[in-house]
Amino acid sequence: MNRLMFKLGIVCMSMMFYTCQATSNLHPLILVPGNGGNQLEARLTRGYKPSSLFCHWYPIVKQKGGWFRLWFDAGVLLAPFTQCFADRMTLFYDKDLDDYRNAPGVETRVLHFGSTQSLLYLDPNLKRATAYMAPLVESLEEIGYVNGETLFGAPYDFRYGLAAEGHPSKVGSKFLQDLKDLVEKASRNNGGKPVIIVSHSLGGLFVLQLLNKNPLSWRRKYIKHFVAISAPWGGTVEQMTTFASGYTLGVPFVDPLLVREEQRTSESNSWLLPTAKVFGERKLVITPNATYSAHEITQFLNDIGFSRGVYPYTTRILPLTEQLIAPEVPITCMVGSGVRTPETLFYGENGFDEQPDVVYGDGDGHGKHGKPTSTGEILGRGEKSSPQDN
Repeated sequence: MNRLMFKLGIVCMSMMFYTCQATSNLHPLILVPGNGGNQLEARLTRGYKPSSLFCHWYPIVKQKGGWFRLWFDAGVLLAPFTQCFADRMTLFYDKDLDDYRNAPGVETRVLHFGSTQSLLYLDPNLKRATAYMAPLVESLEEIGYVNGETLFGAPYDFRYGLAAEGHPSKVGSKFLQDLKDLVEKASRNNGGKPVIIVSHSLGGLFVLQLLNKNPLSWRRKYIKHFVAISAPWGGTVEQMTTFASGYTLGVPFVDPLLVREEQRTSESNSWLLPTAKVFGERKLVITPNATYSAHEITQFLNDIGFSRGVYPYTTRILPLTEQLIAPEVPITCMVGSGVRTPETLFYGENGFDEQPDVVYGDGDGHGKHGKPTSTGEILGRGEKSSPQDN
């Protein structure tokens, strides 16, 4: 979390310069979190099939209606409960519906849409260990922002993503509509002032889609500025570790293999795989028998044993990631540097069940900094959007 807090501090200082100190002159501001950046709750129905006795009764204490904390839950640190967590976070691609859905018997919900409450801490009971946007929100409040009046949060179910045109994406599309409604409401309740949107990581991909799916007249009326922090416009090498060997997001004591299958099913994780448009021919994963660039993602998915992920990736995700269209609004892209960031992954004779040896480059710890993945350059290459201005 330290790297993120540093970046959020920079954003906060930037916003202080950008906005006027007088409260009456503040433009409404919406925060859109990154992957894993807000709380999720779940409840189990009769269709739920526990994978163990532990999962049958865990957690013992539930809220009214059977709801309990799914993310972040400290129980994930203990191996028996890690499997319960993974089972409940898993998504299933339904080929008949051409869309993703929750595991059978698992219902999920996002808390406090429109408020910053679920973005402050991933677990309010562990504030010190799970602080996320709390420092940024506190700093914004110091210059006059008020939660629910001029400052808003847009949490979402970060397991889901969006799909290319012609393919349904029920959960992701609903989030975009909710975000659009929030933008309009925030502007309307603040005298018609256009809105500043600040996103982190995956949130930037959603915001870019929101902007490009709406006409230029809407963007000019409602968007003052788009600030994208560490937006993975072209994916990350780190995501290939997630698919191949599992990735614990920095959570200690968790066996990455216990969460690997669940992470592979996440629609948004497929959205974050490296794109050829950004990474070109550079070899990203090297094994004794094969090498993989961003052009060989489908072969990579087959070789790691996730062949069922190839069809939704090639039909729903790949056409979406191949388009990086400049949104024609004022935009500031903020990227980190000076932090070791995965650049190439080396797997040995034991295959993908072991964590790789990693060659690091300069970046923010997730996305590589510099010419191959420079956010300004990537969006600069993208065609200008030209939706019907109506």
